[in-house]
Amino acid sequence: MNSADLRPAAWIPGYEGGPLTHRAGLLDEPLFWLGHLCSCAQSEETEELLFGADYDAAGDFRQRLLDRGDWPTFAVPLAENHRLHVVHRTVGDDTGTDYLLHHPGWDQAELLARDDGHFMGPGLSWPELVTAADNELPGGSTTDPDARLLLLLPAFGDAEVPDDAVVRLTVALGARTSVEAPETLASALLADQGAPGPARWTTAGHGFSVNDGEYSFRNPANRFALSADRLSRVATALAP
Repeated sequence: MNSADLRPAAWIPGYEGGPLTHRAGLLDEPLFWLGHLCSCAQSEETEELLFGADYDAAGDFRQRLLDRGDWPTFAVPLAENHRLHVVHRTVGDDTGTDYLLHHPGWDQAELLARDDGHFMGPGLSWPELVTAADNELPGGSTTDPDARLLLLLPAFGDAEVPDDAVVRLTVALGARTSVEAPETLASALLADQGAPGPARWTTAGHGFSVNDGEYSFRNPANRFALSADRLSRVATALAP
């Protein structure tokens, strides 16, 4: 694993976590992506497509990450100085990945999704995901759109993905992983869409993008949802 970028990541306001460490070099490791995307595979068939013959190697790679004790952290810049943070928690029995959105003018980052045994989400629609992946803004962990797409994919859930989504995800998987059948895997991942599953996104009655996900912070009907003003600023920051 590349250790050239093992410098502390910026503190994320309002986020109580462990030793955040910028680990951009991990994005060049094909085995990293297998572990990162494993929650997106919700069936044995999809899991086999993802891991293939690399199941044991991916497990060993993940164990080495856990043994280090630091929390690999990545950033994707957005328009108007907003930033998406992806934090891999590597602590004991509470491992998982958190997806947070922040702006320097906010008191604290907003948790959009949590990828673990107590999953929450989805936090991103397909248009929001692609916009973040493709904006080419500097200052994050990578400007590569394929790496960004895969990095944010576990936070995505959308019942209405466009026809070209399979092609887009196939290209990303082919570029960043060593899976044998990227197109077949892409179709399966878009069908499974992780633990929270797909959600329907709408602006009707709110004026900003929200969804109907049972576990989503961006569903106003949920008792744990973000307040209306926070939902609005999140939607504005992520707007395609």
